Amino acid sequence: MFSHVMVGSNDIERSKRFYDAVLGVLGAGEAMENRNAAGQMRLFYRHGGASFCVTEPIDGEPATFANGGTIGFKCESPEQVTQFHDVAVAHGGTSVEDPPGPRQGALGTMHLAYVRDPDGHKLCALHRPK
Repeated sequence: MFSHVMVGSNDIERSKRFYDAVLGVLGAGEAMENRNAAGQMRLFYRHGGASFCVTEPIDGEPATFANGGTIGFKCESPEQVTQFHDVAVAHGGTSVEDPPGPRQGALGTMHLAYVRDPDGHKLCALHRPK
């Protein structure tokens, strides 16, 4: 359904260090760096036919996070959920909500972990057992 998700950053180098490490857990590798025509630096992570992007705001205003917004990343195992969380925290992220682990809900059992990146964007690592 989605082609890409883009978030803003107030410190693109800090974001690169954070997302290179965290998205590396999922197999995305390092970002492709791009400077747009207006001069803003952008990072593009490609994996599984989709893109996750980080940009300096084009309007020159500070980047802010979406209150109530969450960006979910699909993981291959419960262990990868925990690794995503731990790598995020080790690279400047903040653990939020409950510790990584299984949650029972209307859609059955899922393994979840929630973190905020250094700019405050809320990320979720999710694994749905088959």
